[in-house]
Parts: sequence; structure tokens; C-alpha cells
Amino acid sequence: MGVRELEDILVIECATFVTGPYATALLADLGARVIKIESPPDGDPYRYFAPDRFFSPNFAHLNRNKESVVLDLKNDEGRKICLDLVKKADVFVENFRPGTADRLGLGYESMRSLNRQLVYCSISAFGQTGPYAGKPGFDTLGQAMSGLLSVLTDRDDPKLMGIALSDYVTGFSAAYGILGALMARHKSGEGSKVETSLLQATLSFIGEAAAGYLRTGEVPDRVARVKNAHAFAFVARDRLPLVIHCSVPEKFWSALLKAAERMDLADDERFKTRENRRQHYAELERELAKTFATRDRSEWLKRLEEHDVPAGPLYNMAEVLADPQVRHLGLVEQLEHPKAGQLRFVGPSVSYHGLSKREVKPPPLLGEHTAAVLAGLGYSQDAIEELATLGIVKIAES
Repeated sequence: MGVRELEDILVIECATFVTGPYATALLADLGARVIKIESPPDGDPYRYFAPDRFFSPNFAHLNRNKESVVLDLKNDEGRKICLDLVKKADVFVENFRPGTADRLGLGYESMRSLNRQLVYCSISAFGQTGPYAGKPGFDTLGQAMSGLLSVLTDRDDPKLMGIALSDYVTGFSAAYGILGALMARHKSGEGSKVETSLLQATLSFIGEAAAGYLRTGEVPDRVARVKNAHAFAFVARDRLPLVIHCSVPEKFWSALLKAAERMDLADDERFKTRENRRQHYAELERELAKTFATRDRSEWLKRLEEHDVPAGPLYNMAEVLADPQVRHLGLVEQLEHPKAGQLRFVGPSVSYHGLSKREVKPPPLLGEHTAAVLAGLGYSQDAIEELATLGIVKIAES
């Protein structure tokens, strides 16, 4: 369920895959009207990321609550339509490779001359300028070159992550930047340009790890924070995984030993102090792993809860979505699409109380709103059909 707080904000999105679409999806969750401009003939490639009759689940999640307009931005008439929309817009979001927007006549200076109140957001892989600006880049490069992957995997046996984490962090950062620019506009009456990149946003996201290195000169790895956090992951007797996070308070360490019936470890010189446990983390992990392999996960979780130890199951997605707490919070939303049928998504990351709500709208078919948006700009039905015949626009099949 979304809210209406940005319902007077018009966002024009010229973005594909994850970063830009996620940024505008967050704005749409807050009530903004988002018009997604897609290129003919097939639109955003993320529509086809995974096999599905109408659109991939990946695309659907990121593009619900949006309108789809297909425009050939390389054509003068297609570009004119885009600029006519920008004249009325509050926000423009693009994630072209640096320089592309300017070549298309859709750069910041061009648009600012049309609309001084426009908040213009550019998202790139490595930044708009600099030695890497022209390089292609996707999520994996953002994770790797920001240092994020180095604290998620072992560099001597590297494994990639099962989620586009850098993409999502960057999209979230872009939305945060846009909201800040809209607040500034409220005071000054002037729009501004917002820039972020996979590199910048992801490095900022792991700023805690960077701060440690900048202070001590010690390069963090996957287990550096794990040691400090006194965190563990074990596999129980029934081969189901669980996690424990004791953090700093000594009471949680003591409670863990009681729950595991391993009070002998409290007297072990290697584990007597928090610093000793950090230094001998691998040995401690091996000792506890043997213990946690002796009972089933459900029994361990019950015992750990009885002793107030911060612990939980390491879920797969099926287990997460079946969890009673997730169901209690109503984190999964359901809606109907006129062609694709019933769709279910995980809803927004925050809940609002005391604000007016709005229903979630399904993701758009390719070009579903082209005719309506062009009609709103004054184009006649005949003119729209002619543009479609020329391939400048595309109208969704009924």
C-alpha cells in the first residue's frame, strides 16, 4: 500500500534495468506519478530478464505504479514529446551511459532551460566524469569495485551475490537525493541536478568498513565485522541453518553459553574477554559448530529464545514469505492485472500511520499509456496512429 504525499509530483523516467527504475518506484510508493519512457520496439530489457508471458517478475516489481510510454528518442518528434513532458515535470531520472543524454538533447542544461524547477537525476556506473566515466558497468562491477564484494565473499575463493545489491543501493541513494532536491526546491523555487553512481553509492553504503581502514590501515575482509559482532552461522543436526548475533553486550555471550550448555568455554583463556574471542574467532566458531550440530534447528531456536539470545533461522525465500511475522506485518501485497492476472509483491520498506493511503497499481504493459499521455499533450487520435505507423511511438495491443 502506497501513500499520497507526492501525488502532485510528476516524474519522467528514462531508465532501464534496476537503478533508475528502483529510484522512481520508491517515489511512486510515496504517491508520485511516474511516466516511464521506453525505447521501441521492445522497451526496457528488464521486461525479459526472466521468462514470463507479459513481463519478468523482476521488471514487474520495479515498475508497478507506473505508466509506460514508448518513444523513439533518437527521432526529432519522439524527442519533442519527451521534452514537452519535461516542461510539465518535477523530476527527470536517467541512467544512460555518461554523455548519451547530452547527445540526445536530453542533458541537464537543455532541460533546465525549459524548466527551471526541474530536479534532474543522473545515475551512472562510475560517475559522470573521470577515467572510468565511459566504461560500461552493471551491478557486479559496482559491488566489486566499491569494495562491497570484498566484505561479502572470500577473495581467495570469490563467489558473486544472488541479488543486485549495488543496483538497489544506488537506486535508493538516487531517490534519497531526489527527495533532498525537492525539499531544497521548496525553499528556493529552483531545481537542481542530482548525481550518483554504483561506485559512489555503494562505497558510501559500506562507509563503516572504509572508516575502519582509514583509521587503522587494516583492510577489512568478510570476517572482520563478524568477529567484532560476535556473529555466527551454524548448520543444525537436521541440516537447517541458523544465525546468532551477540554484538557487544556481554550478557548475550553469557546467555549463548548457557543455552548451548557450553559454560566450559567461559573459563577458556582464549575466550574470556571480548578481545580474546575476536582474536580466536575461528577456534570459537569450530567449537560451537560441533555443539550446534547435535540438535535440530527448531530445538536450538527454542533454547536460544528461552535464554534471550539474538538468534534466528537462516531462511530461504519460501521460508521468509511463509513466516508468521512477515504475514502479521502484511509485507506481501496482492493485486490484479487485467491480462497477467493475480500478482504478488513485497511492499514498501516503511509503513506510515496517519497518512492517506492509495492502492497499488500493476506494472504497465509496453506502451500501455502511450495514447493517453500523448492525448494529454494535445495529440489527436489520427496523429497518434500516424506516429505509431512511423515507429516513433508504440501503443500497447488491446
